[in-house]
Formats: sequence, structure tokens, C-alpha cells
Amino acid sequence: MKLFKAATTICCTALIGAALAPSAKADDWNRKTVIAFSGPVEIPGVHLAGWGVLPAGTYVFKILDSQSDRHIVQIFNQDETTIYATILAIPNYRLKATDKTVMTFRERPAGAPEALRAWFYPGRNWGEEFVYPKAKAMELAKTTNTPVLFTAAEIPVEVTEPIKSVDEPVVAAMKQAPIMAVKPTGEEVQLAEVVTLPPVETEVAMAPALPATTGTLPLMFLFGLLALGAAFAVRGVAHRLQ
Repeated sequence: MKLFKAATTICCTALIGAALAPSAKADDWNRKTVIAFSGPVEIPGVHLAGWGVLPAGTYVFKILDSQSDRHIVQIFNQDETTIYATILAIPNYRLKATDKTVMTFRERPAGAPEALRAWFYPGRNWGEEFVYPKAKAMELAKTTNTPVLFTAAEIPVEVTEPIKSVDEPVVAAMKQAPIMAVKPTGEEVQLAEVVTLPPVETEVAMAPALPATTGTLPLMFLFGLLALGAAFAVRGVAHRLQ
């Protein structure tokens, strides 16, 4: 009887593991990160009307869509009931990964909010360098004396309803928008001059494979059934031996 209970427990553990595995991988893919800002932060991208500057508080960052050369990042409130912004970003490579989330900002004059620059997820050598509208990028480049990524595509800056799907026209426009960088001098340059893109093999290794993860469920379920069948067989043998 004890052997039967032990085998049944193993079976249940396998089934529970199968049920939780896709969820864990999905969280890793969207790189959900909780960030607390101690002061106001100016953000790029398409934001809800009146939310171009986030007040001090706690927010959730997630990847909405991931392609080899660009990503779409979203910012939520703490309980993830409101999407404040949907932002175009470019993977920017760094030589050393850290075990903590790193957010970088562009320093602004006294009294002005810091401007969000990049987000690095723990354990990864590349992060998200955020893209600003052209006019704002030129302003930031001059005031911070650093190059700033921009797109001149006609993408709305504010929306009255949050963007909830990769199929919405605004997201499609972000995926196709040409991206360049502007220097403090006002000179427009190609991305390669200011951003180090991840090596191709790194990007491929970290590409999402959500549909494939769900495919592991039938296999795990089969293992669970086999374990359960083995448990019943062991119970039958033990009963005859008695």
C-alpha cells in the first residue's frame, strides 16, 4: 500500500509539473519585471493620454512581441489592470550580464523628469533600448549630449484606449517603422553607429517558442498515465504476495 501511494504521488507530481511548465516558460519569454520608480520618469512610445510621464510608483514591464531586430515593450500598473504604454525597442548588447534588473535613464536638467533609456533583464547580455519620436529624440540628444534612437514613422503618441494585442494597427506600424539615431549635433546616423546588436546566435537561442512548449503537455500527460499504470501494477503484485 505504501508503495502504491508513493507511485501515485510521483504520478501526480509529473502531471502538476506538466501543467506548470508552459506558464514558467511564458513568464521567461515575456520577461515580466516589477520596477519601482522613486521619481517621475518620462517614457517614449504610444501611451495613454496624460501618461507621457509616469509618476513615482511601481510598474510592470513585459514584452508584447519579440522579433530578431526589434521588440515591443509594454508598461502596466502594479496589478496589471491598466496598460500605460506600448514602446518600440531595439535589442542592445552588453558585454557583461548581471543577476539583477537594470534600468538606465537619460539625465535631464534640474526639475525635469529622467527619460527612460533602456531595460536589461537579469542574466541576459542584451536589453531593450527604447525608441523615441524624432522631435523628442532630437531634444533629448541635445540636452543629454548622447545619441538617441528615433523613428520618423507616423505613429500616434497618445491613445485613449490601451493597446492589448499584437494585431492592432499601431503594433503593426511599430514592426515596420524605420529606426535611426540622432547625435547631439543633430546629425542622423544608422543604428550600427550607436547600438551594438546581439550576435545572431544569441538572438536565435533566446527566441520565444511558446507554441512548442504547449506541445510538451501530451508527452508529459503520457508519462503521468504510464506512472499511474505502473502504480496499479505494483499494487496488484503486492496484493497477490499477501
